[in-house]
Amino acid sequence: MNGNDPRGKDGTGEGSSPDDDLSARLKRLEMQIDRKRPAASPDPSSRQGSGQPSSLGIAMRLSTEFVAGVLAGGLLGWGCDRLLGTKPWGLIVLLVLGFAAGIYNVMRVSGFFPSVDTKKGPPGP
Repeated sequence: MNGNDPRGKDGTGEGSSPDDDLSARLKRLEMQIDRKRPAASPDPSSRQGSGQPSSLGIAMRLSTEFVAGVLAGGLLGWGCDRLLGTKPWGLIVLLVLGFAAGIYNVMRVSGFFPSVDTKKGPPGP
């Protein structure tokens, strides 16, 4: 008989097999680990159900804010050039202003500037 023989000590095949012993020891070990393991904190990358936007949503909003500022400045500059006949200067100036407005919008949305509560009225006496 070798150590891999599934039969019991008496050779009849009855009794516990090494696989059963291993499974029981594995279950005991898992229970001990679960008891000693601290409660898992929620994963910060999964914000489902918390009302917070995902990282991809935040990135899309920031890029949209920037692109909207640049496009608005460019279109206004092009329109001013067409109406006033100041061919490249209106586009250049308003495109730079649109770029600055886009950066300001990204900084405002990302929380770089403190938010101002505009719904409150002026402080009373």
